[in-house]
Amino acid sequence: MLDREAVKEILPHREPFLLVDRVLELEPGVRAVGELDVREDAFWVPGHFPGEPIMPGVLVVEAMAQTGALALLSVPENRGKIALFGGIDKLRFKWRVEPGDTLRMECEISRQRGPLGFGQARAFVGERLACSGELMFAIR
Repeated sequence: MLDREAVKEILPHREPFLLVDRVLELEPGVRAVGELDVREDAFWVPGHFPGEPIMPGVLVVEAMAQTGALALLSVPENRGKIALFGGIDKLRFKWRVEPGDTLRMECEISRQRGPLGFGQARAFVGERLACSGELMFAIR
């Protein structure tokens, strides 16, 4: 298991956009499973939505992408590089994510072609599927 400090050694993201608190499973170049503790003091809580905070979908997708980036950037030849979004396909939201939830993100790298990587990503709140989709990464 990697804690937040170990995640920072792989990902270039920092507050407030580091959206992985810990990694439960990591198979470099293949897959990663991470978690985010969704906090009451997150920057988006006051405005999305007042009185009924729901984590913005784009941030759920970003958390899944950071998990996939961990799988790609943990490969020795990719250390120190950045994984940029290259595309999002077949994305679906199934359940809301709220402060107090633990969001579990899974991303399995389905293929790589040169600097491009493709992953199947899912995010869960407990056993409920919150979001799923196909992500494309560009390593630079």
